[in-house]
Amino acid sequence: MRLTRPARTAVASLSVVAALLAPTATAHAAPGDTVTLPVRDALQALPVQEESRAGFTRDKFRHWNAGLLSDGCDTRAEVLKSEAATAPEQKAKCVLSGGLWYSAYDDLYLDSARKLDVDHLVPLAEAWDSGASGWSAKERESYANDQDDPRALIAVSASSNRAKSDRDPADWLPTEGYRCQYVSDWVADKTRYRLSVDVSEEAALSETLSRCLNEPITVTLAR
Repeated sequence: MRLTRPARTAVASLSVVAALLAPTATAHAAPGDTVTLPVRDALQALPVQEESRAGFTRDKFRHWNAGLLSDGCDTRAEVLKSEAATAPEQKAKCVLSGGLWYSAYDDLYLDSARKLDVDHLVPLAEAWDSGASGWSAKERESYANDQDDPRALIAVSASSNRAKSDRDPADWLPTEGYRCQYVSDWVADKTRYRLSVDVSEEAALSETLSRCLNEPITVTLAR
């Protein structure tokens, strides 16, 4: 249906109001609250700050812990099991045999758990740079083992994970077919933990999202 000029004006006005309210929607929410925003508005709501890696070491984020289940598997193994396209056989001490996985970063199927890494979508170093340096050890452990939000951890090929390393979207993006999902999930993860973005990161996210549908993201705040 073709909108009349007044209707188009009203839609545009509502979009402006939504954008203006986006920072408020997250700022006044508490840990455990769920917020839903168009992804570009969620990006706009993230604080833009300079980053510092001073003091970072990976051992400040305890991982992998025992996971959510009492089945002898750690968080890494739980993610591998949950994301398998074909379920692997679980042997003693949670050794996984067989199975099939899809690596979205590089559009590959892999037939062995040994060929995969479980990646923190927003890397531990990036989280440290953008706010986690001020967290408690327990908060950092929770971040490093987050199975409550499926966007936080992802099973991908070891080669793609190591190519990405600790870089943000200003310096690394996955294969083109997965980019919209990747940057949307990045914004959701940073929203969930109230992490900041730096100037180049914000620009890269905004530029990529300009070529994607402005779909809503729903996030349960961890902090």
